Formats: sequence, structure tokens, C-alpha cells
Amino acid sequence: MITQAALPLALAFIMFAMGLTLDAGDFRRVFAAPKAMVVGLAAKLVVLPVLALALVLVWRPEPDFAVGMILLAACPAGVTSALLTHHAGGRIALAATITALTSLAATLTVPLLVNLGLGLFAGYDRSVEIPVAKMTLGIFLVDTVPLALGLGLQRLRPRVAERLGRVARPVATLLFALIVVGAFVSQRQSLMDHVGDVVPAALLLNLAAMTGAWVLGTLARLDWADRIAVVMENGLQNGALGIFVAVTLLGSPAMMVPSIVYAFVMNLTAIAFIVAVRRRRRVVTG
Repeated sequence: MITQAALPLALAFIMFAMGLTLDAGDFRRVFAAPKAMVVGLAAKLVVLPVLALALVLVWRPEPDFAVGMILLAACPAGVTSALLTHHAGGRIALAATITALTSLAATLTVPLLVNLGLGLFAGYDRSVEIPVAKMTLGIFLVDTVPLALGLGLQRLRPRVAERLGRVARPVATLLFALIVVGAFVSQRQSLMDHVGDVVPAALLLNLAAMTGAWVLGTLARLDWADRIAVVMENGLQNGALGIFVAVTLLGSPAMMVPSIVYAFVMNLTAIAFIVAVRRRRRVVTG
């Protein structure tokens, strides 16, 4: 179901659709009061990778799964993060800004952290040739370029971008679901064999990421809407990018297993978080 050609094309379309939905005015408002953005980026680019590294060092899964967990933590926010932030009552502009900036930064952060993971874990059992240049170029072409094109069209032709976005966003969400399901089908035996290794680790990482983001937001005294956005952005990962890097750039289907599992887990915890914050809002306002 996942092919070498279909996966990068689908991911590129997802990133293009994301760019179409981002408003320049929203960016300006976020940058005008950047504290929440800085907290969100710190959680995403520093806290989450550190948590993943600590978890892997303690959990000690198989080398491919260990690298896959580091790869997952290096990925930017997921394509549904802004939508789920909206349902939770968070600040959509902040969520969209963090998603865009971490997606642009992925060209650097993903190769850097995957290189670290391969050196620390996979190198113990076998010699690994790290395709840093290929990985950087691949991520740039399927992640950064399509996002920039979507942003450019939104900037130059906002009405066209709005019309395209109405169709592209649901299609992108569907493509994301198909990528995850396709990856699950192709790796179902590996998932069944190692469910006890990967599922608890993915769930623990997700809960730790969301909790860490909440603590950072609280310490920074962010308002409720900003704190929700930071939590959702830190809990939702672009699993499609993790699958693409593992399969297409690293040639290791086993390394995409953590991304597959996390993609299922993160949506369940996100829904639980939405229910919790909505219930709290009803109690406070009622």
C-alpha cells in the first residue's frame, strides 16, 4: 500500500495543504507577542527530543525501534494539530505558527537527531551508513518546499488558496490516515510481535510530551488558549514524515513502527485532552 513514489507525493501534498490554510495575519499577531511561540518551540525542539532520548535509554528497545523513537520525536507537529487545537479551544494561530516553523526546521532537526540516534543505538549492532545529505534533501523537497509553496500561494492569491484549502485540507487528512493505515498493514506482524515494546513506550512519550508542555506553559504563565495550543502541538507529531524518512531515506521499515503506533496513540490522548478541557470550561463558566 505504501510505495516509494506514493509516500513522498502524498506527504508533499499534505504539507502544501497545510501551507494553504496558514494566514499571514495570524503569524503577525503571534510574533507581536512571541512568548507563547518561544515556549511552544522550546517544548517541541528541545523537551520532546530529550524526553524521547531519556525514554529510549531507560526502556532499551531494539536498535531499529530506538532510532525510530528518536526520529519520531524529531518530526514537526502533525497535520491535524491546528484542527484539534480548535476543538480544544486553543489558539489556532499559535498552533499553526509552531507547526509551520517546526516543519521548516525539520530539514535540519530530523537529520541531526536521527544521526544521533543511529550513532548511539543502531551502531552498537552493525555498521550504519548515515545518508545525511540524502535525508536533508529529501525532507526539504517533501516537507519544506510544499509548505513554502502553500504559504506563497496564500500570500499572493489568498482567494485561490482559500478555495483550494477547503478541498485540500480534508484530502490531506485522508491521505495522512491512509499513510498510517498502509504502514500499519505492511508492518502488522512486526507490530504484533513487539506490541509490548513499542506501544507502552509510545504512550509514555506522548503523555510525557503533553505533560511537559503543560508544565512549561504554566511556568511561563501562558493564558489558557495558548497553553492548550502548546500542549496539542507537543503531543501531535507528523507521523507521515517519520514513516517517509524511515522507509524511503533510511530503507528500514522497522524504524517506522514507532511512528505508526504513535499516530494511533496521539489521537486517542488528544481526544481525551479535548474532552477534559471542555469539561473544565463548562465547570468554570457554569
